[in-house]
Amino acid sequence: MTRTPATTVTRVWWWRWRRNPLRRHSDVVEAWIVLVGWLLALLAGVVAGLAAARTSESAFAARLVRTHSVSAVVTDGAARRPSAGSGYDDGRVWATVRWTGPDGAVRTDRAKVVPGVPAGSRVTVWTNPAGRVVPAPVVGAAADLQAALTGALVAPTAGALVWGGVWLVRDRLIRRRMAEWDEEWKRIGPRWGNLSGGRG
Repeated sequence: MTRTPATTVTRVWWWRWRRNPLRRHSDVVEAWIVLVGWLLALLAGVVAGLAAARTSESAFAARLVRTHSVSAVVTDGAARRPSAGSGYDDGRVWATVRWTGPDGAVRTDRAKVVPGVPAGSRVTVWTNPAGRVVPAPVVGAAADLQAALTGALVAPTAGALVWGGVWLVRDRLIRRRMAEWDEEWKRIGPRWGNLSGGRG
């Protein structure tokens, strides 16, 4: 039995950028679209990531301005352990606290405190302009880290959106090229068959 020798296919890199008889104008356009698309996706990712990080930093700074810390008194003893099944938690428990606002009015609210804090203990809580207890603002290294993480998450998303748009344009170009090939084959195919038959 005669064995047919295996055909080796060599991949030619950057063929769209080289002069060759098989390269079409649409191939060059596609190459430029892909190149520009990668650059735009990279640029969009960097710009969007930096913008998101700066927006987060501004939000943290604005929240710090809108809140202020006060010294409050725990009015009832805090539980020894956090309630079970609380899911995301920082290990603290809820307790009722009392403090005197800037206007001299005595206010009470519930705030997170360390488990087991007895009544009468002083704790620091953060309040908003309405006099309600709010979570402590994110500051310092924690704010920098969260801003960086926000930028790191937004950057690839923005880049992927831009690249998705470029891919759609490239896909339409490929479909158009395939249609052109089909039309050319309809014209050349019959003549190719006649040439082959003549040689026989």
